[in-house]
Amino acid sequence: MRADGPGEGRRMDGCNRTETVMTRNPTITTRDVSWRSPRERAELGRAARAHAPRSSHAEFEPGPHRPDPVDVIEKQSATRVTELVPIRYGRMSESPFRFYRGAAAIMAGDLATTPLSGLRVQLCGDAHLLNFRLLASPERNLVFDINDFDETLPGPWEWDVKRLAASMVIAGRENGFTDAERAAIVQATVRSYREQMRRFAGMNNLDVWYARQDAEQLQAIAAGRLHKRGRAMLSETLAKARTRDSLQAFEKLTEVVDGERRIASQPPVITRARDLMPGLAGEALEEMIRELIARYRSSLQTDRRHLLSQFTLVDMARKVVGVGSVGTRCWIVLMLGKDGEDPLFLQAKEADPSVLAAHAGASRYATQGERVVAGQRLMQATSDIFLGWEHVHAPDGVERDFYVRQLRDWKGIAEPSQMVPRGMRAFGELCGATLARAHARSGDRIAIAAYLGRSDVFDQALTRFAETYADQNEHDHQALLDAVASGRVPAEAA
Repeated sequence: MRADGPGEGRRMDGCNRTETVMTRNPTITTRDVSWRSPRERAELGRAARAHAPRSSHAEFEPGPHRPDPVDVIEKQSATRVTELVPIRYGRMSESPFRFYRGAAAIMAGDLATTPLSGLRVQLCGDAHLLNFRLLASPERNLVFDINDFDETLPGPWEWDVKRLAASMVIAGRENGFTDAERAAIVQATVRSYREQMRRFAGMNNLDVWYARQDAEQLQAIAAGRLHKRGRAMLSETLAKARTRDSLQAFEKLTEVVDGERRIASQPPVITRARDLMPGLAGEALEEMIRELIARYRSSLQTDRRHLLSQFTLVDMARKVVGVGSVGTRCWIVLMLGKDGEDPLFLQAKEADPSVLAAHAGASRYATQGERVVAGQRLMQATSDIFLGWEHVHAPDGVERDFYVRQLRDWKGIAEPSQMVPRGMRAFGELCGATLARAHARSGDRIAIAAYLGRSDVFDQALTRFAETYADQNEHDHQALLDAVASGRVPAEAA
């Protein structure tokens, strides 16, 4: 099995092991904190203000050697499915916010130039507001959590917070919110992160680990924060999320042909594997996917492995997903259980190196799929029971990494375009608190809380950063539009 950097085959024991931080500031190491007292850990956090003042996080100035944003996107596209790349450019062209969703690699390079406290956590790596959503727990409860971990990697905690804050401004601009309304949304988001990190700093380790936001807590928050319309929208979203499961996907994505259930092709978004390649090449592709699913079982817990063994694979297709992920190899797999009406839909998604790796250090896992799964399990309060990974030798001779999860399992997503300022502010607070909980599980929550302090200095700094970066994102989006208009890159709607 291949490695993606130094330390191949070694496991990452969270982020509280000895770890030298890449930074322009004096180096701070985050060793196993168990031997440090809470007072010492707090002093470590406050000391970090000397070389990275909280107010300095307002800064963002693109340097003279900043890469062309279109070059960055094209470099990513070079390893992706050629015929799908125009769809990626088409989706990113639609609006500054859709561009932002696909521009994690661009922002990773920009964040690497900003001030750092030197404290590290497990990062989501793409913590924009649409990557926070409703998910199902194994106990069949709805919880609110981070969803996308394609870019997860240990790194500076500030990077996730800044990506979240900037996404609030970009979404607010698209909704026509005023400067003051956007500022209030970002301040509420960052304040929630800061205050919740302080709360987690005072909690016992197990209490932090078990913390989560479930549907009942969301409705209690909404009762005190949202108007009638907002509460109604939340109730509707909760109800809709419970219907988005394998059975719903089964009804929507399959058809019966000659008495057999199969995935319905809807090219280019969904294309059955056997329709992609004729003859022996198609058979080799199907065999690779079958082998991937068969072998990935070993990455599951034994009880879940047993459950999966009760399903039979009956069909598979390529699916175009997301915005930034368009062009990566993503397969959906239809499996049936006790009879033809007992479906399970799995999604096997290609895992490339994180866009953060060039700036935060390479993964310590032997494969990128395991990197994604390990990061997701560390950051989420609870994860999909079928979440796992595998490494395959593809028919084209290239070795690729994948992670696997259920295609749909009670997922509910926010609709920023329908939010009023009050609703987006409440949503931002929820996202900030959730991100703080995810970071508190892996990093030194006491040191981070002490660095942030009780004042709003950091909140105000990120409000200015978010507006400045939203300006940069608009410039980058325009650069893509110009590249499409000139014929430099092709764009298609899908």
